[in-house]
Amino acid sequence: MKDGQPQEIKLADYQAPGYRTTTTQLHFDIHDGATVVTSELQIERQQEGADTLELAGQELELISVAVDGQELSGNEFALDDETLTLRDLGGSHTVLIKTRIHPEQNTALEGLYRSSSMYCTQCEAQGFRKITYYQDRPDVSSVFTTSITADSSAYPTLLSNGNLIDSKVQADGRRTVTWHDPHPKPSYLFALVAGDLASVEDTFVTASGCQVALQIFSEPHNIDQCGYAMEVLKRSMAWDEQRFGREYDLDVFMIVAVEDFNMGAMENKGLNIFNTSCVLASPDTATDAAYQRVEAVVAHEYFHNWSGNRVTCRDWFQLSLKEGFTVFRDAEFSSDMNSRAVKRIEDVSFLRSIQFAEDASPLAHAVRPQSYIEISNFYTTTIYEKGAEVVRMYHTLLGETAFRQGSDAYFARHDGSAATTDDFAAVMQEAGQLDLTQFKRWYDQAGTPALHVTESYAEGALTLVIQQSCPATPGQPEKLPFHMPVVFALLDATGQVLPVQELRVDCDAQIDRRDDNLLLHLREAETKVVFQGLTDKPVMSFLRGFSAPVKVSYPRPDSELGFLARHDLDGFVRWDALQSLWVKHFAGQALEGVELTRIVGDLADQAGHQLEHAEDMLLAATMLSLPEENYLFEQLAKFEVDSLIDARDSLMQTLADDHTDRWLQLYQLSQAPQPYQPDAFGMARRALANVAFSYLCRGCAAADLQGIVERHYQQADNLTDRRAALSQACRNDRLEVEFRSWLINDFYQRWQDQALVIDLWFSLQAQSPLTSIEDMRALQAHPQFDERNPNRVRSVCGAFGMYNHRRLHALDGSGYAFLRDVVAGLDRTNPQVAARICTPLTRWQRYDSERQQLMRSALEQLAERADLSKDLFEIVNKSLT
Repeated sequence: MKDGQPQEIKLADYQAPGYRTTTTQLHFDIHDGATVVTSELQIERQQEGADTLELAGQELELISVAVDGQELSGNEFALDDETLTLRDLGGSHTVLIKTRIHPEQNTALEGLYRSSSMYCTQCEAQGFRKITYYQDRPDVSSVFTTSITADSSAYPTLLSNGNLIDSKVQADGRRTVTWHDPHPKPSYLFALVAGDLASVEDTFVTASGCQVALQIFSEPHNIDQCGYAMEVLKRSMAWDEQRFGREYDLDVFMIVAVEDFNMGAMENKGLNIFNTSCVLASPDTATDAAYQRVEAVVAHEYFHNWSGNRVTCRDWFQLSLKEGFTVFRDAEFSSDMNSRAVKRIEDVSFLRSIQFAEDASPLAHAVRPQSYIEISNFYTTTIYEKGAEVVRMYHTLLGETAFRQGSDAYFARHDGSAATTDDFAAVMQEAGQLDLTQFKRWYDQAGTPALHVTESYAEGALTLVIQQSCPATPGQPEKLPFHMPVVFALLDATGQVLPVQELRVDCDAQIDRRDDNLLLHLREAETKVVFQGLTDKPVMSFLRGFSAPVKVSYPRPDSELGFLARHDLDGFVRWDALQSLWVKHFAGQALEGVELTRIVGDLADQAGHQLEHAEDMLLAATMLSLPEENYLFEQLAKFEVDSLIDARDSLMQTLADDHTDRWLQLYQLSQAPQPYQPDAFGMARRALANVAFSYLCRGCAAADLQGIVERHYQQADNLTDRRAALSQACRNDRLEVEFRSWLINDFYQRWQDQALVIDLWFSLQAQSPLTSIEDMRALQAHPQFDERNPNRVRSVCGAFGMYNHRRLHALDGSGYAFLRDVVAGLDRTNPQVAARICTPLTRWQRYDSERQQLMRSALEQLAERADLSKDLFEIVNKSLT
């Protein structure tokens, strides 16, 4: 790193701004090659004695600055690479600033940049300072009026936040439009789009009778894939009114699909800008998983209109205030639209695979961090997914009615302001009439808590002892006990829940009886619960619905886990019991009283009789799938990469061989009886059929394999099924090389004009253990690989780092060296993407000593570079600490 290392920003140093910008008038004069931005700011002093206004700015050419109509000379203000400072101001003033920027040269994709033939913005977290000098901080909200002037033939679509209030053609043929957003907002929510775009349009009538115009824009070649996103948007608006009482508040709601975008999407007020991967969907260009992602992300960004826009966060340390709350909201929406049990399982699986890994790494941080160097590095699974788990625990502790009262109070009390996580906790405490002082440790203590559970049964009494702990994390060697909700129930020999109102429970801690469940408020390091008067020993159904984001050690007979996997009515506990058996098998421990292959066979048989019920089929498909390698890496205390991958492959082969006839029957039964529909029933059928297909491709005779794969590929009427066949072509070494090459090439020839489909084509090859480092370099050299496009980089380099464990972790160090070089190259053009692609190297501590040394060496070589961005500097140096 060059001299002058980046400075750490600390929560403890937060100070409210001395001035606020009450109104902001912007004018963008767009020309190819350069854009001139004029900003007129009305500022007011809000701290007694303040007389200095510091405006953030990066990579800007300052043309002029004036205060109250008087242009300032160079010695009347201070200017450096990151700030414009105005001194001796006094009270209220009008500040006029002109800057020149070059969007075409903006490869970092922050601020205003050019994507293909259109201009667009990305301002969260600190991109607005690359547009003009401004109070670019979330606790300064302003009413924005934005005018855009551009060539009307090249850029007929000119969009910004709010409502369109004026449009006129200039004498030179250029066009000027003006947008006004009546709702004050911080600069990170600003958006602008200029291009020649097509659109789909619809309307939505709110609960109070207001008609809202809905528009989704994209480049013309993508517009036929925007219809599903419009359907989701209308469902989201209706759901938010019903579940949270939130109505939309502008005349128009717009979404724009952009092909070059660092994130998934952005909730700019009234003008959401989306990565195309999160808005485009058609049967031929989106898998079922992609449809579900569109559903979740469209809903997520719409829900931000209240949980993020109308009520924003005071500072970036409070980022989870808006993101965690909104992830919880979109998860609830997806659960209501599809399968609640499977959605919960998917979220927990992701949490255990990715967020738990972050908690166990040198980059572990609290949901409310205490410091950062580059805020973009804190758009993490801890902030989003663990933050959502914190909100879910509020919901569990309070119950639906009190939680809704709390959220209503939060929106009412803080509408139009910048709030904190303490503000959110305060309304929940009032609504639930529950002391949440200890609960707030979830915001401040990093790491994944662990529960150790022991049980004993004697003379009609079942005793449960629960101990909680949390490992040391960087800067936090000691942890205090959390307040967490532990939901459980007792099952009889038939799998039925024992009536909770009839149970005699002795416990010093608070226990609430909720429907069929008991809710334990776990607050102490050790808690004992005793159930008296039982006639037979029941089976404990523990941590139902994954009621707290914790690791659980619960020694119990394997036969009980098998019983839960077959009979528990809580879908998460069924799945989790089976996961415990998988993990025990991969840990090399013998299973007693239960056979995995028999359980799988029973589940396959059950699935064959559940083909009329989408939720049952989805749960069966989920349970029949072996745990992914990332999941196992986090669940096992010790492992050797190649040995673990071999063991997983071996078990899958055993299950395939032992149940070949079952897989064939289930595959045939699960074939869709009607053309493709992106609904819950169709997705469930395809999920089950493709799980059976994957086993069948391992267990069938070698002479039959090519025919099975080719038929699946050729008969498919959707990308989900084609993906399953393409995956076999990329990964199945039983297929002849010529056939594999044919299918991979045929897929490319058919879909080479669809960018997102080719992302999938790249990704499946990059993930495959059959793909060598030389093959990876060939993918990088492919004419369709573009290192400036984040989606394409993630589909090749990101997929390799996150999923191709056989090649990444090769003991010759070639995989780490490849990823190191990719990261170093990306850091020069797009530091945000570089920092994220680097993530697998930061997890070095969980591997064996030889691999640890190789991974640290790759990080050390990055750290020695003299031109590291702030993004990568922070990631690399924290990982080496």
